[in-house]
Amino acid sequence: MENPFVFGSATSGEWFTDREEDARRLSANFRHGVNTILISPRRWGKTSLVQKVSEETRSADLKVVNMDVFACRNEEEFYTLYATELIKQTASRWEEWVENAKRFLSGLVPKISFGVDPMTDFTLSFDFSDKQLNGEVLNLSQKIAKEKGVHIVVCLDEFQQVAEFDNTLYFQRKLRSAWQLHQDVTYCLYGSKKHLMTKLFSKQSMPFYKFGDVIYLQKITTSDWIAFIRHRFEVTGKQISAELAEKVAVTVENHSSYVQQLAWLLWIQTDKEAIEAGFEAAYTDLLNQNSMLYFKYIDGLTTYQLNFLYAVTEGITSEFTRKEILQRYQLGTSANIRRLKTSLENKELIDISGKTVSFNDPVFKLWFKKNVRRF
Repeated sequence: MENPFVFGSATSGEWFTDREEDARRLSANFRHGVNTILISPRRWGKTSLVQKVSEETRSADLKVVNMDVFACRNEEEFYTLYATELIKQTASRWEEWVENAKRFLSGLVPKISFGVDPMTDFTLSFDFSDKQLNGEVLNLSQKIAKEKGVHIVVCLDEFQQVAEFDNTLYFQRKLRSAWQLHQDVTYCLYGSKKHLMTKLFSKQSMPFYKFGDVIYLQKITTSDWIAFIRHRFEVTGKQISAELAEKVAVTVENHSSYVQQLAWLLWIQTDKEAIEAGFEAAYTDLLNQNSMLYFKYIDGLTTYQLNFLYAVTEGITSEFTRKEILQRYQLGTSANIRRLKTSLENKELIDISGKTVSFNDPVFKLWFKKNVRRF
């Protein structure tokens, strides 16, 4: 029997739920040449959504290239990955990869290497002292699209990683100046560090300001989760009430990955029909499974940072500089609040939307309140 719930990796097919409006909008952008910036916290389903739309829109005339730049630590690694994946994913045979690498990058004379499996393991490398490198590689997508008579959509996951490169503003300007001139290529840039992605695309001083349609991915609604959970139980011969399915979703604040994980743990506990005792066992298991990760989250946090997080667990989401809140949670001076917010946001422990603060990870919030002593 197949696993009725998938978490920790991208979902597709029957495991993919809702996102109908997001999928329609992204599909329209792919088909009509509109650049897209997709932003949300980690594990909300961005990658699954992009992969779903990629599969649905691919055709003889529209090629979709997907790549993850998270592992790129500098400009050179980005160029290597970018050129390699463009060549691989716009051709179908390894012989064509070699031919296209020589044809489209003729000015660079790239080195071509194959691994154990030449059908999948293909890498390009370059002489990074070559002054032609920037233009040749960054315009490669447009060159391929024009010569093959197709439209290409380039999807770059964890795009915020470019903000960590040396001389990042200069590098971003090079990307923008090349990509904005491409007539036959559309870009979909997405990432999970919301504060960094927002900075890259919403600040007027940044090179990628107004580069395309910015989509802030929202959580899937409770009603959609109820229907999905009940259906997944039913197709495996089990039952769950609407009330208990709702409790699964609401407990983890509709966080996509955690809804699937908690539902899976409850499904394991269920013989024929899910009951409250099974939910409690699944909930405890969820906290225990993530406990080691959460201990790493709090390791090295200052007392002020821990106190700030505790305040958020008790429903304090704004007005942290009020005298009574500063005193009750021992947060120091009002000037300290800005530093606390910045440091915890950079650690990806909190999300700041306007003046409202929340935990990025709802299960970490539950674990924190249960396991971390106040003050």
